[in-house]
Amino acid sequence: MPPSKQVRSRQNRQKERIVVSRAQNRRRQRRRRIIGVIAAALVFGGLVALVLAVQPSSNKVSVTQPTTVPPTTAKPLVSVKGKPCVGLKDQLPKPFTSMPITTGPPPPTLVVKDLKTGTGAVVKKTDTITADYVGVACSTGTIFDDSSLHGGPQTFPLTGVIPGWTQGVPGVKVGGVRMLGIPAALAYGSSGRQPSIAPDEALWFLLAPTKIG
Repeated sequence: MPPSKQVRSRQNRQKERIVVSRAQNRRRQRRRRIIGVIAAALVFGGLVALVLAVQPSSNKVSVTQPTTVPPTTAKPLVSVKGKPCVGLKDQLPKPFTSMPITTGPPPPTLVVKDLKTGTGAVVKKTDTITADYVGVACSTGTIFDDSSLHGGPQTFPLTGVIPGWTQGVPGVKVGGVRMLGIPAALAYGSSGRQPSIAPDEALWFLLAPTKIG
């Protein structure tokens, strides 16, 4: 038997209430999902910010451009041929106390002068000696080398040095002090010894042998 109009009407109203209720439930679920996604995004963002804030500064890596220092090239010394000798301009290292350089034209021949006579053995031209020394450039009066820069007396064979030493050192006694004035031809000649000795430079030396061999 079919339902009456009243029954059908009640059923229809009940169905509508069910449909409306279901629609409301779906809308609430969608809102909850959206709210959940937003909340999760906010929490994640907060955690990231917190981690960055508390990260120790020592862990930060700074990148800098590498610095390169261009090589420095000293200007080659030019010939000093014909320039006169000047007086000593630097302080002498120990054990030397004086160096009576002759000012004026550079020495044309080898100059040998004993400033102090030693009491030890006489140095021969084939000997290997240990000695204090200091070298001065004629044209500038400046010291270009001395044994104190190398830790004290140096040992060398007289057969392996410049001709001015090979010819001028033999005959000095251990414990003495000898001064040498060496023309460029018996030193480093027209080439010099860059960067400390100019071409055609005459040299002055003080030499104090401490032992032979």
